Amino acid sequence: MDLSDVRPKMEKVLEIVRGEISSIRTGRASSSLVENIDCLVYGGTQKLKVVELGTISTPDPQTIMIQPFDPSIIGEIRQGIERANIGLVPIVDGEIIRIKIPPLSSERRQEFIKLLHHHLENGRIMIRQIRHDKMIDIRKAFEEKLLNEDEKFRLEQELQKITDEFVEKIGEMGERKEEELLTI
Repeated sequence: MDLSDVRPKMEKVLEIVRGEISSIRTGRASSSLVENIDCLVYGGTQKLKVVELGTISTPDPQTIMIQPFDPSIIGEIRQGIERANIGLVPIVDGEIIRIKIPPLSSERRQEFIKLLHHHLENGRIMIRQIRHDKMIDIRKAFEEKLLNEDEKFRLEQELQKITDEFVEKIGEMGERKEEELLTI
């Protein structure tokens, strides 16, 4: 019995958490705020993400620009962003969409921090679930006499060390994001 499958699973959890917290607004323009918003385009026949429909750039810290690959769907992209209800107002300017990022109020910052902590806790729960599943496998192997007591103890300790490492990484990601949210 080895723990080689644990790290890749926990890395996936880190990626999930990283993706979730990157979409939390910090008061600065970031393409991640809009790139995964779904838009119904071509008369509602296709559902595509903004990142698939155009080039997203941030010319300054307060502006997101979207240059659609197909200018005929610019209105549908604007509607998709409005429908996402994330507090952003897209403005069509010729063949591009401009989104001004309004500064965050202190109440809004606190709401985002609560949301951040919720995502971080979900990540920790997923990490602990992976540990729990592997612990069950270790105990089964021990009961079936595939492991002796020393091996069982060593594997459990190693598993806990890996779990602690990934929980700490989630904590560090959260600290960095919280710092960003509190920076005005």
